Amino acid sequence: MRSTTRDISDRDDLDVILRRFYTAAFADPLIGPFFTEIAGTDLEVHLPRITDFWERALFRTADYGRDAFAPHAALHSARPLTAAHFGRWTQLWRATVDGLHQGPRAERAKAQGERIAVAMLRRLAGPDAATEGGGSGGFVPLAAFELRSVA
Repeated sequence: MRSTTRDISDRDDLDVILRRFYTAAFADPLIGPFFTEIAGTDLEVHLPRITDFWERALFRTADYGRDAFAPHAALHSARPLTAAHFGRWTQLWRATVDGLHQGPRAERAKAQGERIAVAMLRRLAGPDAATEGGGSGGFVPLAAFELRSVA
């Protein structure tokens, strides 16, 4: 197990984070069906692509030329993605990163994940999509949850 005092430093760290995250996401009763039933995601095919995405986002060292929005739009067409779905994604992402690393890149990964979730939600559901707690289906405030372990 990697120390939580070390920051994310390379692609290998991202691989560990993403494998742990997707293990939890696939098993999650709220968002898991989007990966397993609707998209039929093959983790071994998806992992190199999503690792390229995060390596580009955090280190600017990978090439990522894919349209990240298109697969989400296809999922949304099959079954609407809501603020609750993106909120849960964000919770699992944050918990996974926190469970493995701390430091400036870890903080940037968590912040970037939340920005991506909000942007995707607004693009799919419109600019008035609920992204704050309090409304039905809105994001659950992250500070309200402390997820200690994922997968």
